[in-house]
Amino acid sequence: MANEVFCRSFQAAMKAGNYFMGYRTPQLVAAGPGSVKKLPFAIKQQGVNNILLVTDEGLLKLGLPSRLTEALEKTNVRYTLFSDVQPNPTDLNVEAGLELYKQNNCEGIVAFGGGSPMDCAKGIAARLAHPNKTIPQLQGILKVHKRIVPFWAVPTTSGTGSETTVAAVLTEAATHHKASINDPAILPKYAVLDPELTVGLPPFITATTGMDALCHAVEAYTNQTYNTSVENTMAKDAVRLIHDWLYVAYQDGSDLKAREKMQYAAFYAGRAFTRGCVGYVHAVGHTLGGLYGVAHGLAMSVILPHVMRQFGPAVYDRLADLADVCGLPGTDKQKKAENFIAWIEDMKIKMGLPAGFDCIRKEDYEQIWKWADAEANPLYPVPVIWQKEDFYHLLDTLREAHY
Repeated sequence: MANEVFCRSFQAAMKAGNYFMGYRTPQLVAAGPGSVKKLPFAIKQQGVNNILLVTDEGLLKLGLPSRLTEALEKTNVRYTLFSDVQPNPTDLNVEAGLELYKQNNCEGIVAFGGGSPMDCAKGIAARLAHPNKTIPQLQGILKVHKRIVPFWAVPTTSGTGSETTVAAVLTEAATHHKASINDPAILPKYAVLDPELTVGLPPFITATTGMDALCHAVEAYTNQTYNTSVENTMAKDAVRLIHDWLYVAYQDGSDLKAREKMQYAAFYAGRAFTRGCVGYVHAVGHTLGGLYGVAHGLAMSVILPHVMRQFGPAVYDRLADLADVCGLPGTDKQKKAENFIAWIEDMKIKMGLPAGFDCIRKEDYEQIWKWADAEANPLYPVPVIWQKEDFYHLLDTLREAHY
């Protein structure tokens, strides 16, 4: 069980250590409609002529990577396509991509897609840096700590913010255990934000990825311990953009302005939680992804309001700030916080997202608690440090939730 004194002491030490971690924001080599076509020139400027392009089968079927591959061919940049990436990428996916990289003498990596291709690509980069270690051996804090190969990130969703993060969430295929590699070494150095790549996203994916970005911003802002003014500002900017533009993008996927605003929201939210960290929403959500195959964005969408409500008075001040950013009413901080949580739930209803999960089995509670507790404590500076019974209460709530 989590020891509060130990956790807070660990976090105080991490806060001091964070000033030496070299956090940075990826350089935007291109942004705006059609900007992905400029990426090959940026690649060649770095002296790279042969890349591994990591994406997934769903994007291939939509034809999205062709916008980049055609530009690569025109610019004489060789590429090897790797698309064998599951929605919850595994260590086996990473090993398959690593083998392709070596066989084709690649010189760098382009991650093209949502969080799954991004995380898999980061895993490949980490393995290249540590050829004698497995993914489970690299999961944890600061276990890469070596320069990786040149790495460009092209997000095709507006949610994970993986182009700005030091984390790669990967599942060990043999055990279904889902955990993160956390190291600034795997943070992409370059990113491209092209809203045209997100226009074809179905409404459900638009909703869940947008709520994932909201979860990043809310958890980062309510954490506080590791944050500087940079993370606080970016978290609030992300929440404001999501409040104003997510439902617009959900209703009209062809609205390029809404798509562009949501890309920046995901970028800001990702940068905010890169230092500020996430919390129990992610810790529990990762276990549901590993055990039941629940898509990450859906898990975040469902769990977020329940965790914030369970935190109670500990988050009233911070959620009241976010309510103010969104222009939500309230006579005091508690009421503003409650209205902010109500807004999240109203958005879920309007976008057809469920209130809870009936797939959670009571016989799995012990495993879920152990995995979530191990991920979150002592690293995540959550507003309230939960014990076993708190996790069980959340799981009961998720099983029984309805609108």
